[in-house]
Amino acid sequence: MFSNKFTLKLITTFVVVISLASCSDDAKVISVAHPQNAKSQSIVLDVYKSPTCGCCKKWISHINENGFESKVHSSQNFSVIKDKKGIAPRYRSCHTAISTEGYVFEGHVPAKFIKQFMKETQPEGVIGLSVPAMPVGTPGMEVGDKFQPYRVLLLKSDGTYDIFATVQSYEEQF
Repeated sequence: MFSNKFTLKLITTFVVVISLASCSDDAKVISVAHPQNAKSQSIVLDVYKSPTCGCCKKWISHINENGFESKVHSSQNFSVIKDKKGIAPRYRSCHTAISTEGYVFEGHVPAKFIKQFMKETQPEGVIGLSVPAMPVGTPGMEVGDKFQPYRVLLLKSDGTYDIFATVQSYEEQF
């Protein structure tokens, strides 16, 4: 239907517009859906991040490429959101995503685990998942072939957690 050159030009234009919009110092909301998954029911995430954070942008690309729809909120001060959602400081990272159901996904949580979490019925008191800090090798934190094993935590409203997943290799994330 369309030539590869046209499609590539369209995608490039789209990426440039989104990139420029997300770099603004003003708080903005940008809706992004992965084109291949636009027709299917996607999970919508409101993502709160700093306007200049590069790893957050990479993580957003990761989730969008895996069937999510993100609404990006760029702001210098979004710790209020973390406080409001009950994310204790020891579980925090550089960005926070919130599903329409109110669940939180703190930091570089791979799309695979968000999908798994959303398919399961959650017990009372569960607020979401977290990958605290910024482990090297997680989606958005790629540094060559380096990888740091990490845990995905199941956060509870009482401030405790369970281990949702243990990731020992880069490949286990996908």
